[in-house]
Amino acid sequence: MANSRGGSSAGAAPRGTGPRPEGPAPTRGPVPRELPDGRIRTSASTAYQYVSPGPTPHASSEAVTRVMRGTGRRDTQPELRLRSALHRRGLRFLVDAVAEGANKRRRVDVLLRGARIAVFVDGCFWHACPEHGHLPMTNQQWWRRKLEGVVRRDRDTDLELAAAGWLVIRVWEHQDLDRAAGEIARLVRQRRGARRPRSARPH
Repeated sequence: MANSRGGSSAGAAPRGTGPRPEGPAPTRGPVPRELPDGRIRTSASTAYQYVSPGPTPHASSEAVTRVMRGTGRRDTQPELRLRSALHRRGLRFLVDAVAEGANKRRRVDVLLRGARIAVFVDGCFWHACPEHGHLPMTNQQWWRRKLEGVVRRDRDTDLELAAAGWLVIRVWEHQDLDRAAGEIARLVRQRRGARRPRSARPH
């Protein structure tokens, strides 16, 4: 999910250089193991409360405004590539869906209902990637509060889904998405096998 709450016209476009948001790097989880090249770890148990970053400042240029307005919440190129790789492996899933038992306002990028796996494809800018995340050079305080709020919401979403019995997998847009799809397919088979009742042995 490139932009979890829609586009914004503030600051600089989500590419370039600049200081990264302060604080600990976002966790990626909870899952039993890391995806290839990933940073997927168990989420910290912290209560979520929305904190407004304040009034949206003016964009630094018209070009920035166009880029930010064009940032979609779903069907990003990384999402499409991951979904295509999952289809090639014979998996079927829901897109931009609400997980059963979870907050209806929190939508999942790829939902595999049978295995109860919820997959998010996180954009490096919007979700504060520890490798590629950065703060724009203008309106930095606003952007710091904005991105820190997105990360807190991500962690709260992870906890809500896990409490409802879902396995949460978060994949960075920069990861090898074909390898990630292969690992997701393995986890689907593993979880389906664990749920399948064993046949009775003959006496």
